[in-house]
Amino acid sequence: MKVLILSCNTGQGHNAAGRALQEEFTRRGITCRMLDALRFAKPKTSRRASRIYVKTTTSFPDVFGAAYKVAGAVSSSRRKSPVYFANTFYGKALYRFIKKNEYDCIVMPHLFPAEAMTFIRKHYPLKAACFFVATDYTCIPFTEETVMDRYFISSDELTEEYKDRGIPEDKLIPSGIPVSRRFREKKDRIRTRRGLGIGTDGPVVLIMTGSMGYGNISVMAETIEKGLPEDGRIIILGGNNEKLKQKLRKEYRGNAKIQVLDFTTQADLYMDICDVLVTKPGGLTSTEAAAKGIPMVHSQPIPGCETKNAEFFSGHGMSVSVQNEKEAGKKVLELLRNEAVRRHMTEAQKHYINGDAAADICDYIEAFCSGE
Repeated sequence: MKVLILSCNTGQGHNAAGRALQEEFTRRGITCRMLDALRFAKPKTSRRASRIYVKTTTSFPDVFGAAYKVAGAVSSSRRKSPVYFANTFYGKALYRFIKKNEYDCIVMPHLFPAEAMTFIRKHYPLKAACFFVATDYTCIPFTEETVMDRYFISSDELTEEYKDRGIPEDKLIPSGIPVSRRFREKKDRIRTRRGLGIGTDGPVVLIMTGSMGYGNISVMAETIEKGLPEDGRIIILGGNNEKLKQKLRKEYRGNAKIQVLDFTTQADLYMDICDVLVTKPGGLTSTEAAAKGIPMVHSQPIPGCETKNAEFFSGHGMSVSVQNEKEAGKKVLELLRNEAVRRHMTEAQKHYINGDAAADICDYIEAFCSGE
């Protein structure tokens, strides 16, 4: 069996889900490759799409939220959207690549390639099985206009929402969102702190701004810092937002309690050492943290699917959701003072989040493609 995973660089959560599945397929000895679907479009299309997404969500979140709301209102299984037609332009090139490399299975943790593959299945004699993998705790707009063999969704509680959108129930597999194996393992806290150069046994608060660096972190950090003991630490993962990181480093130069880090591939290790995590409610990061068992404060979401993610997590007691950075700081301090609440939160995470989703999805795909 040869597997092709198609993602897109508009938000790194989709890519993280794809890499988790690639890791699992490879571990099983299955040939698997992961690509950005927009590489088959015109040159620079992927970079341009990513830049527009980042600019809109960071600088104009209300505009993004309004567009998402409109998309949800007009989204329908009975007609095709501009999103679908935009992704048809590279369909022929993608089909030729799939045919040339003889892939048996196409897995898509992003809507764009799912739209392209829907076009391909309609216009070309494609034999490969097609699977969509949701990375949020809602049915995002336009999912219903795709035609996949199966849809792996984040929770069985969302089955009715997908059905209401027009997706047949027999195609819905409530697997959970796939995360890398390293997020299912908990390392020794003190030893890991020393390995990362965090010289304290006191409370550690981890603030993750996302790969693109969202939010007014200064207000949040100042609120937390005032309530931390002297041996407490705040670690800020600033993603790729150079302007934000420079601003924070200037503000907190000489402050031993606050450390601002660059983009890192060791987010799992920083989760291992923290007592409370603050993160925007992206579907992937939230699932990774819950698989680790980390008490969580969800900062103000980007309007749209992140709003739904925050509602799902806070509604099931897996996080505390807030609407501004100062409130986030206060909630962090409340959690640090209340071990019982932190324990209840991590128990809820164990109950509602499937940390083995990557393995379960790969099991299903293997069985499906082998005709079992």
